[in-house]
Amino acid sequence: MSRTSRLSAAVLTALLAVLLSLVVAPASSATPPSGADHGVDPAEDLLVIGHRGASGYRPEHTLASYELAARMGADYIECDAVSTADAVLVCRHENEISGTTDVADRPEFADRQTTKTIDGVELTGWFTEDFTLAELQTLRAVERLPELREENTLYDGLFAVPTLDEFLQLRADLSRELRREIGAYIETKHPTYFDGIGLSLEEPLVADLREADLDRRRSPVFLQSFETTNLRELDAAGVKVPLVQLLSASGAPADLVAAGLPYTYADLSTAVGLAVISRYADGVGPEKSQVIPLAEDGTLGEPTSFVADAHAVDLLVHPYTFRNENEFLPAELDEGTDPAAYGRALEEQLAFWAAGVDGIFTDNPDTGVLTRDLFLDADVELAPAA
Repeated sequence: MSRTSRLSAAVLTALLAVLLSLVVAPASSATPPSGADHGVDPAEDLLVIGHRGASGYRPEHTLASYELAARMGADYIECDAVSTADAVLVCRHENEISGTTDVADRPEFADRQTTKTIDGVELTGWFTEDFTLAELQTLRAVERLPELREENTLYDGLFAVPTLDEFLQLRADLSRELRREIGAYIETKHPTYFDGIGLSLEEPLVADLREADLDRRRSPVFLQSFETTNLRELDAAGVKVPLVQLLSASGAPADLVAAGLPYTYADLSTAVGLAVISRYADGVGPEKSQVIPLAEDGTLGEPTSFVADAHAVDLLVHPYTFRNENEFLPAELDEGTDPAAYGRALEEQLAFWAAGVDGIFTDNPDTGVLTRDLFLDADVELAPAA
């Protein structure tokens, strides 16, 4: 390592140490914990995580999407949690809901349209925190990507916005019916923003998990966030289920930006940053390009050291998001020119399993289960493309 590299690493280590002390300090001790311990076994099976359910086939974050994901073989189903005006957690990818519900077509809610700044981004639309649960559940889900997933629009208007409690109850019901444990993978969305308007996400989340008897060390639950403060607070509060730090190929955690701290996702994604994350979390959820980036021509490149660096500090790696359509695939895996057509998604996923990831978030859980099985069966090879 060059002197410049050693200096950069030392500076980053010092800065991130300051971050840990500023984000949260357990009241009982001035010494931070030596590492996260939430009952995770890194040697467990490779996981297929139904991203917003089976969102490649049904409108996302609906009970229908979650149920289909479980029936397709997903090990975990994902709920992104946001709050209503009356502090009930519901499953939506964003608190702005004009793209995932029919709220824009509801004249009774026309006056709720407004403009807000969320994590530094100005948005105009309708927001969950401006609706009571009773009001929100009069809305119906619609397909978020109708241009790419026209078939999913068949289900527009059929499904309500589920609560986190309903999501957890469905998980339990499906686990009994299917005779295997279906896990819950829950993301807190915009926790700093919700804290700022008096609708903290963490307390009702912990209460919902406790009520569902999912607050034990071996409970089939992961909690994830793109921010750092709430994960540190959950860790310090003694939450027993595994915590996952979400990362991105660009930008910075909103909580650190709000606090005026100069750390980016790039900093947290270095070997030093991952070591810091391992002090409070059990895994990381990188953007898939952080594991295998695209080359300049849009084709799949070579794996980075990300997986090795994460595994070196005992962090699980669950990259996002794997989708079957050409629109989301490396250039050489496209089939034809229609962005909505399915490409050679199997090859992409097999490359990531081979890179050593511990699980994948996918809109198409059946594809994820198939590629995992193919990867684990060393005797199976895909036929070359025509």
